[in-house]
Amino acid sequence: MGLVKYMAKEMMKEIGNKSREFYEFVLPPVDMQLDEDKLTLLIDIPGFEKKDIKLSLDGNILFIKACKEAHDEKTHNMICNQRPNIIDKKIRLPIYVKDEDDAVSSAKYSQGVLTIIVPVQKHGKNIKIE
Repeated sequence: MGLVKYMAKEMMKEIGNKSREFYEFVLPPVDMQLDEDKLTLLIDIPGFEKKDIKLSLDGNILFIKACKEAHDEKTHNMICNQRPNIIDKKIRLPIYVKDEDDAVSSAKYSQGVLTIIVPVQKHGKNIKIE
């Protein structure tokens, strides 16, 4: 019976590892809300510390990188581990962003949710129709 328990435990670890790899590929979920003067992004990144998250903006591409220290499986009796340890995501913003240091007006991380506010830059001019 010990062999069966061992095999079941190893199978659950492997399923957990594959699930974690899948989540690291597809995460994080992102909501975007476009108003007249700003684009608000809500990004779910639970389980990370603020110091572990790096943001950068290149043109209209937002780069999100987060990495946390993985727990040592030898010291814990881990059965399943599906939480992502790494997030590396590129998000194309649907707006024109000036290449300036103040392109993003604010970023806040609270209770696992990263909120980023990007001011909308008007590109082009309005044409009046008669």
